[in-house]
Amino acid sequence: MPELREITSGLRFPEGPVALADGSFLVVEIEGRQITRVLPNGTKYVVARPGGGPNGQAIGPDGKLYVCNNGGFEFVHDEGFGRRPVREAWDYSGGRIERIDLDSGEVEVLYRGTPEVQLRGPNDIVFDAHGGFYFTDLGKVRARAMDRGAVFYARPDGSLIREVAFPMVTPNGIGLSPDGNTLYVAETEAARLWAFEIAEPGVLWNEPWPSPHGGRLLAAPGGIYQRFDSLAVEANGNICVATLIHGGITVVSPEGKLVEHVPMPDLYTTNLCFGGLDLRTAYVTLSYSGRLVALDWPRPGLALNYLNV
Repeated sequence: MPELREITSGLRFPEGPVALADGSFLVVEIEGRQITRVLPNGTKYVVARPGGGPNGQAIGPDGKLYVCNNGGFEFVHDEGFGRRPVREAWDYSGGRIERIDLDSGEVEVLYRGTPEVQLRGPNDIVFDAHGGFYFTDLGKVRARAMDRGAVFYARPDGSLIREVAFPMVTPNGIGLSPDGNTLYVAETEAARLWAFEIAEPGVLWNEPWPSPHGGRLLAAPGGIYQRFDSLAVEANGNICVATLIHGGITVVSPEGKLVEHVPMPDLYTTNLCFGGLDLRTAYVTLSYSGRLVALDWPRPGLALNYLNV
């Protein structure tokens, strides 16, 4: 088990960490239905209250925060572990992409879907170098039904949203290769990592069958029950996938080889980002226990587009 440094605790199912240039962090609290800023000393304060279920988030080219809002979850308490989401909230408010002004906390709904399909449970987001962003829609789970998910591409000015990959089984984490030519998507329930080659911004090369959505299967580690959540990419191209149940970070090479599994003391290790000197620190959300922690990482992370605009 690596040595962890706790930054803060008491978060209500945190995800979507963003390490800012001033040393502070942004996290969503999905159960708390809010965006929270965490100072280096662990102090927390609310940035915005979008309601629903704020999930993945990223800084856009205009310096505003773009948030995947899944519309809300019902949570259950597991004795000895904490609280976790299990199904669509009874007051589900619809999936959407939101834009948030970090100074005022003003929340603007940017997209609720395309003319053909309504967003159900947007989950994670990544901006490309052209100013647009890809995001996953995991869908929602009900007592006896589950949505089929998809990947979308959109522009931050509200002028374009399109579905680029469908159908997928609970698509969750999303990221880009260092050269920006490959899109990575992790599926939660199947614990599969897919790669999509990008033809042009917002257009994916569709590989032939057998994959129903046109992706290339990069990795599907077997032999143990696990679920894939969000991901981050290293500067060398490795993909680091936050892994549920087999709690930790699963690192996969661009060729699909398992590099390592870094264990974490939380079955719901949900997300990570890179920051600190030379991006050699990993900041990880441990959502069952409601903590944001840091650890030294053996390789530098990939700098995100627009983070420090």
